[in-house]
Amino acid sequence: MLRISDISYSVEGRPLLVGASATIPTGHKVGLVGRNGAGKTTLFRLIRGELALEGGDISMPARSRIGGVAQEVPSSSTTLLQTVLQADTERESLMAEAETATDPHRIAEVQARLADIDAWSAEGRASSILKGLGFDAEAQLRPCSDFSGGWRMRVALAGVLFAQPDFLLLDEPTNYLDLEGALWLESYLAKYPHTVIIISHDRGLLNRAVQGILHLDEKKLTYWTGPYDQFARQMAERRAVLQAEAKKQEARRAHLQSFVDRFKAKASKAVQAQSRVKMLEKMETITPPEEARKQVFTFPEPEELSPPIINLDGVAVGYDGPPVLRNLSLRIDQDDRIALLGRNGEGKSTLSKLLAGKLKPTTGKMTQSSKLRIGYFAQHQVDELFIDETPLQHLQRMRPAEGQPRLRARLAGFGLLADQAETAVGRLSGGQKARLSLLLATLEAPHLLILDEPTNHLDMESREALVEALTAYSGAVVLVSHDMHLLSLVADRLWLVKGGAVAPYGEDLEAYRKQLLAGDETTKPVKPAKAAEKPKKASRDDILAMRAEVRKCEDRLAKLNEMSEKLAKKLADPALYEPERLGEMETWQKKYAEVREATDRAEAMWLRAQEKLESAA
Repeated sequence: MLRISDISYSVEGRPLLVGASATIPTGHKVGLVGRNGAGKTTLFRLIRGELALEGGDISMPARSRIGGVAQEVPSSSTTLLQTVLQADTERESLMAEAETATDPHRIAEVQARLADIDAWSAEGRASSILKGLGFDAEAQLRPCSDFSGGWRMRVALAGVLFAQPDFLLLDEPTNYLDLEGALWLESYLAKYPHTVIIISHDRGLLNRAVQGILHLDEKKLTYWTGPYDQFARQMAERRAVLQAEAKKQEARRAHLQSFVDRFKAKASKAVQAQSRVKMLEKMETITPPEEARKQVFTFPEPEELSPPIINLDGVAVGYDGPPVLRNLSLRIDQDDRIALLGRNGEGKSTLSKLLAGKLKPTTGKMTQSSKLRIGYFAQHQVDELFIDETPLQHLQRMRPAEGQPRLRARLAGFGLLADQAETAVGRLSGGQKARLSLLLATLEAPHLLILDEPTNHLDMESREALVEALTAYSGAVVLVSHDMHLLSLVADRLWLVKGGAVAPYGEDLEAYRKQLLAGDETTKPVKPAKAAEKPKKASRDDILAMRAEVRKCEDRLAKLNEMSEKLAKKLADPALYEPERLGEMETWQKKYAEVREATDRAEAMWLRAQEKLESAA
């Protein structure tokens, strides 16, 4: 069990944590969430003992091992597999001792301990983890120096997963993973045998791989049971209830103050006025949780072009050697929203570069509209910004004829306000740099926007704002992302890049996720099913029965919603979150979670009944 008791810590005189407390049960998987700058990474450093607390205490069982990915694996001649094996320092030490020990008793102890930690299967386990993170058997035997920094970050992650520390602390691990690696990590963490705390803005990961949410807000910590969506719903309901209560209290306060102001000078009313003054003094102010600051992306609107805007006919594309992709016959219209699926190395980025004009076809014919403008965003572009220049200077170089007010308005449209506009890029956060790169990619109002991992470094609110902006955008979108939530809300077409080919994928994202987790190497594009035969016309009695079923579902939904509202009001009571009432609070949270799950099931039943009735009618 990890116990955080009344801790305090400040950075340069600014308090990040003040009297914060939380308890993480042993073996739980927890998502640590909070606004950018709230102190999540600092809390990790405090848990690891890298920083000294100003007050309070952090305790865990004796001899507990804490692990996390601090930095990428250094470039060296050591193979990936050996690098991961070396991460388990106890096994490495025992294996070395087994080679040199001469005392029979010590040899027996070493061999017994090696058996206890399952040392002989270590290579297979390490290889399995590397494979899940995108390294095939051949790559695992290559030296670390063959790989770029992003890939060596994956090796560092593989090492800490293999070492299996008692407390695994992960800070945005999916930022350097693709969709396949992120889904594998979700599955792995859900089965991890020890405690996990993960800082992430990946909604899918926080919904599928954790049992609770640790919320860092207003310098305090609150532990909520359940996945992220449940936490977000409870927070919204609690905020709404507290806001209503705050309005009522303000009206009551104004009424009491009005009485005092009117009658404090009258002798006949002096006692009553004094009584109301005491009531005002005793009244504890209800402060609702502050709303998350609204984040924005404002994409300029392109004019409409005749379809198709891009057409590929028998195209092959590659680099200096054999083509990576062959026989591409694809079409893109301006209203398309396309997600590119496929394992790492299959050619998703190659296809993106071809569409963006960064690569030329080696064979075949590629035609596009003569007026077509293309915007291209890739993670490496964030790293290519001029770190000594401000965002305003970046825009001035691209639009020298535009005045400062217009350029500042463009920056504000991407959430870069006055302070950030004149701050050197090197001092901006990762999310602010990503916003600037997105602004530069869309500056010319492109008809086609190609986004390769656009959500890296964006917080939860920024990701939701990006979804809204892409949904409203009137150009075509091609997406490569590990964020399943973004793909599911934006993309309406799926293309599978596999075996040098690109073809439409006939199923949905959930089916693709299940196939990846099942290790299905034979994933193929699925042809649309043949149209079903026209059903027979329903009788009058059938329709009456269906209407009765719809009414029954509606009644059940109404009752569940009423129960949900009552429980939400109960959970909005600030007194419920006092330390001595934590047990009671968890009981009410469990009841609320059960009611919400029942509501979701009832809504699904009502939708099915309604669709059945509409089809019959």
